[in-house]
Amino acid sequence: MIETLLLGTYTKKNSEGIYRAELDTEKKQLQNLQLVAKESNPTYLTKSSDGTLYAVYDQERMGGVAAFKPEEDGTFTLINKVLETGAPVCYVAFDEDRQLIYGANYHKGELNTYTVTEEKGVGPATSYYHHDKTGPHPNQDAPHIHFTNQTPDGRLIVCDLGTDQVYVYDVEDKGLISTRSIYKAQPATGPRHLVFNPNGKYVYLVGELDSSVSVLEYHESGDLVFVEKYSTKPDDWTDFNSAAAIRFNEKTNTLYVSNRGHDSIAVFQVSEDGRELELIQRIKTEGHFPRDFNIDPTGQFIVVGHQFSDNLTLFEIDQTNGKLTLLDDTFYGPETVCVYFE
Repeated sequence: MIETLLLGTYTKKNSEGIYRAELDTEKKQLQNLQLVAKESNPTYLTKSSDGTLYAVYDQERMGGVAAFKPEEDGTFTLINKVLETGAPVCYVAFDEDRQLIYGANYHKGELNTYTVTEEKGVGPATSYYHHDKTGPHPNQDAPHIHFTNQTPDGRLIVCDLGTDQVYVYDVEDKGLISTRSIYKAQPATGPRHLVFNPNGKYVYLVGELDSSVSVLEYHESGDLVFVEKYSTKPDDWTDFNSAAAIRFNEKTNTLYVSNRGHDSIAVFQVSEDGRELELIQRIKTEGHFPRDFNIDPTGQFIVVGHQFSDNLTLFEIDQTNGKLTLLDDTFYGPETVCVYFE
């Protein structure tokens, strides 16, 4: 079986844009790297159900979101882009029901919502939301929104690394939002990304600055309540580390978090009810700065992208306990910061 994945990248060295690669699940190997869209710093991306690709766009001190049409040869053609002065967003998500695009802007501390045009392009940003407050860590000099996506019940949830807060919003037509709740993390946590348990009752929040994953209860009211926090790095690791990507594997009921610095993935077994975590493995990714990784649709493999060492690492997932076994660490993937299975 051949599965395809897209790579969002920086283009500061040898990368030229968005790439596609294949995962052969029978041969257990990555193959056939192809440049599918030549663009500047398309670091994060997502797709709609009709195959339209939406990606971060960066052009001559202008930043925003771009839309790409899929072609028969596997490449993508630019439909349009919406840019504003300053740094681009760092994360994009697509709202299928409302036909909206959400963008998290780390450097500007903005939450952007964009409409979708009839041609499947990006419409003008309908709203800009700025948070206030800052945290005690040197990297919390200002609001730094790092993630925004939908909750299982259709609200919008936002991680702000700079304010140590997670925001839950109600979303109206055309992207207007209103605050439902605000969760205050422990000082210097640095909320970066999160995932929901499939039961919708628990959230797993990555703390970039303190290398942690917190378990939070998600209530019907939209409130988040702290349960417990776990470390993603070894206790004796004193060099730099920051936690990055987080993924949940429903088939093995395991949670995975990448460590940049220690260059590893922490594997947690999740209790049946989703409330407790147990660290069962911490495995080196055999590359430098594992910015992102993803689980293939079968739940059998993980592909890790490294921002600085230009390689992809392929792991097999033990279907009995969720632990990882290294298969290959030599596949070329330039400046990868987003791994997206199509």
